Amino acid sequence: MTSLLSSRPVPPRERLIVALDVPNAADARRLVTSLGDAVVFYKLGLELAATGSYFDLVDELADTGKKLFLDLKLFDIPETVARAVRGLRERRAQFLTVHYEGRVLEAAVREKGELGILAVTLLTSIGADDLPDLGIAPELTPADLAVARARRAAAIGCEGVVLSPLEAARVRAAVGPKLAIVTPGIRPDEGAGPKDDQRRVATPRAAFEAGADYIVVGRPIRDAKDPAAAAESIQATIASAFPG
Repeated sequence: MTSLLSSRPVPPRERLIVALDVPNAADARRLVTSLGDAVVFYKLGLELAATGSYFDLVDELADTGKKLFLDLKLFDIPETVARAVRGLRERRAQFLTVHYEGRVLEAAVREKGELGILAVTLLTSIGADDLPDLGIAPELTPADLAVARARRAAAIGCEGVVLSPLEAARVRAAVGPKLAIVTPGIRPDEGAGPKDDQRRVATPRAAFEAGADYIVVGRPIRDAKDPAAAAESIQATIASAFPG
């Protein structure tokens, strides 16, 4: 595959985003402590949002200088999303996810302030055979959908898009460096271990060579015997891909 390495000026160690997909803030704090300096950027999603400590944890991590990705996947009528974004933009986070729909994204971008809005193009748990059930024309592929939605997100003014690493190359070719590409569905060892509910996955190196700016890694680090060592192994791969 021809390398499409990102030219966006992102410090290499910030290209790894670790998902704090744990049931409570205490577990999140333990994982952050165990990872130490191996991780700079964290994703806080719906599992933690269901607890009463989500924003306390967001503030704590921001106070220590960590970068934050609020993976709340907002989707509602435009005015409701606009009001939610207005409240979230003061939380010192770098990214917030909003599910794709043109008017909803427009509302989010209008209220974002310094917060980067990431449009979720298609969840990595969804395969091509699921698209007809979503009302999407059967001749379209996940990549077709990701490209069309990424182009619209760029036109609206989103900071980036969330998509499978398998669609990253086509999206990068379509939108150039304008959008940040954030890819979940990362498995450090190709073919090793279960994919869980992720259906469209790739290794860190393959994701970056396809044009990703950031990779989101959860279980391969969280469930490792030595999470810090697992994170540092991925950081070494990133350093080799972005030696500058």
